[in-house]
Amino acid sequence: PEGGQVYHGKAGTTAQSTASALEVEPGDFAGLVIPGGYAPDMMRRHEAMVNLVREMDNQGKVVAAICHAGWMLASAKILKGRTVTSFFAIKDDLVHAGATWVDQEVVEDGRLITSRTPDDLPVFMRAVVRAMQGV
Repeated sequence: PEGGQVYHGKAGTTAQSTASALEVEPGDFAGLVIPGGYAPDMMRRHEAMVNLVREMDNQGKVVAAICHAGWMLASAKILKGRTVTSFFAIKDDLVHAGATWVDQEVVEDGRLITSRTPDDLPVFMRAVVRAMQGV
């Protein structure tokens, strides 16, 4: 994916990227939020995006993932020994990647924050904001 590209959500919303994953420096950000739905399955097919997630985690930045975003965490190989949650259907994928999976609204394992579904957004976003303010 390139900077300036417009992405369309399933509900008709649009978002335009300002830079590609190759153009950003992890040190310039407090963290990142990986969206849910099926976007993470597309995102993890791009090595630069996977590397960005891995490097953010390596630098101790906040990495937040909701719903199916756990797929990106598995591809970035940052789950071994971590406790996470996600949409229930990808539980086995995360466990096979080395995570301990729990069924909770939000799980904070260090600077890794995970959540299950859009119903959990209020508690998830409070955790994300709190973590990023603590940077």
